[in-house]
Amino acid sequence: MQQNEILKAIQTRRSVFQASFTQEEVSREDLLTILEAANAAPTHKRTQPWRFVIFRQEGLLRLGDELARIYKSVTPAEKYTEQTEQNMAKKATMSNAAIAIVVNYTGDVPEWEELCATACAVENMWLAAHSIGLGGYWASPGLINHIGPFLNLEPNQKCIGFFYVGHHQSEEREPVRSSIEEKIRWEE
Repeated sequence: MQQNEILKAIQTRRSVFQASFTQEEVSREDLLTILEAANAAPTHKRTQPWRFVIFRQEGLLRLGDELARIYKSVTPAEKYTEQTEQNMAKKATMSNAAIAIVVNYTGDVPEWEELCATACAVENMWLAAHSIGLGGYWASPGLINHIGPFLNLEPNQKCIGFFYVGHHQSEEREPVRSSIEEKIRWEE
């Protein structure tokens, strides 16, 4: 069976983590390409609830510092480790860019619909990144529940994670998925 390019991209897209990222900078143009794809996501009542804050260069350092600060301030003393605090700061700077994923709840549709639309926008970003040779992944650490003030979010907005992106040197790999037949039931 011959696949078209869209199906091939969907089936070969994978999470690519920072350990595989190179030092090559991701251009603003490539980031805009990715974000334009996100902006084409489906949305009920055209609310377009996705919002993004892009961190590059010095912005990544500020993000890393803030994630470390939040970790230190919200972690109970018995669970806190200095190593984890340092890793929080380092993680952001291991990427060429980090995109904060924000849902803008409009009140026009149920919140779950806004969340789903934003998730569709992220999948579009992932596919667009993959299509131009970039890797990425969506991380949603518990710290995002405390990042709103740093991102200057409005009361109706919530950060639901970060999409870390970069040039990479990882090989394509087979998907780890069970058969679709295990997940469907036909009612004919």
